[in-house]
Amino acid sequence: MLKNKYLSLFNDYKNIFFLILAFIIFLFSKDYGMFWDNVLFASKMGNELYTNSFFNWTMPDSFDPGHPPFLGFLLALFWKLLGQKLWVSHLLMLPFVIGFLFQLYEFVGYYLKEKGFLFLSFLLIIVDPTLATSFVLVNPEIIILFFFFLSINGLLKQKKYTQFIGLFFLSIVSFRGMLLFAGIFIFDILNRIYIDKQNKKSFFNIKFLFYYFLASLPALIFVSWRLITKGWLQTHPNSPWATLWQIATPKIFFKNCVVLIWRYLDFGRIFIFLLLFISLIIYGKKIFKSIKNKQLLLLSISSVICIIVISLFATNTFGHRYFIVSYIVFNLLAFLIFIEFFKSKKIIYILLFLGLISGNLWIYPKKISQGWDATLAHIPYHSLRLKAIEYLNTQNINIEEVASFFPNYTAIDLIDFSGDQRKFSKFTGKNKYAFYATVYNLTDEAFNILDKDYSILKEFNNFNINITIYILK
Repeated sequence: MLKNKYLSLFNDYKNIFFLILAFIIFLFSKDYGMFWDNVLFASKMGNELYTNSFFNWTMPDSFDPGHPPFLGFLLALFWKLLGQKLWVSHLLMLPFVIGFLFQLYEFVGYYLKEKGFLFLSFLLIIVDPTLATSFVLVNPEIIILFFFFLSINGLLKQKKYTQFIGLFFLSIVSFRGMLLFAGIFIFDILNRIYIDKQNKKSFFNIKFLFYYFLASLPALIFVSWRLITKGWLQTHPNSPWATLWQIATPKIFFKNCVVLIWRYLDFGRIFIFLLLFISLIIYGKKIFKSIKNKQLLLLSISSVICIIVISLFATNTFGHRYFIVSYIVFNLLAFLIFIEFFKSKKIIYILLFLGLISGNLWIYPKKISQGWDATLAHIPYHSLRLKAIEYLNTQNINIEEVASFFPNYTAIDLIDFSGDQRKFSKFTGKNKYAFYATVYNLTDEAFNILDKDYSILKEFNNFNINITIYILK
């Protein structure tokens, strides 16, 4: 599908290619402010460590989500060295982006030896909107992905030392990292039994368990420390997230099942799963005669099974990014299937590639919540936000009098590190001004109040993203 001379050139210089690609991403995104949950996980937690102590991981109860402040810790170190700037925060992401690209290429190369197919599959994976978004934001996702695939590559290639390093750090990035750690443990067991046909007694022993125990020590120490010092792990009665971590009712459980399916099909991934579904209908069990296909299917499910179970049985809403690992593996599985079973390889590849690219253009009606931190569609928001703030300044409108919505009702400095400590207030429906953007998911009640009680003072538009400044009638 590609000329051999170009593939040979790419293979010889792929590391340089990854460096250049990652640096282009950095230059492209270095001015993007903190977005959605990363205002908490990066800015607030990082600021706490930067201001007080790197090694005191005790967060104030008012915004403590329970997760290890791993990203905040790294940011605080970088800020001390280079200054507390937005570009410095993005610079921290650069080595993890490079590392992930390399590990992803190695992972794909384990299943695809033909260089042309390897390169094309790699490209098809990195254009997934949710994965691509993790490249451009300051976020823990790309760190999690790097350590996950470092560990998986070590496991597949039987490099215990590499696998151990990946597991060791994966276990301390966040609670989700710990759950992915558990997913790798489950995959390792099931892969040995059902794929490699090993006898359980031949490997499931003290040595095997001790290896995973040692790798999980950062997580075990952190969890134990939290329970001893705080008495709670993720939420407490006065926590802003207390109602989000309750046992789901049957109605919420059913809703969560629907949302889970939606997360997998959203942002262009429906084309990947449509191909998988059609392949299963046409070829049936033939697809899984291949050991590679069976192993990928097992990994796509077992790696995130703990995250899925918790997501389904909790009242907390869950994001697209929780399952990026699974998206990647399903994407590779789809590629392996169509190059083996289908004749129109070029047409199918182009359709899948364009289908995933189109996912960045999927904008739902404003009353349907959307995962804005999982699509590149949010990109115009960053520059629009600055224009809107500049407008408020030129009109001498006091920022403190302007209400906004998650994730914008916070200090301006926590988003762009400009030193501006003014902060938007939380919308109550009685505020004099309101600052609304397409990328904020509002309740129906909030929309109704804006439509009924407010009039538009100024609008800013860029592509499919809009910011509106409202004034109370």
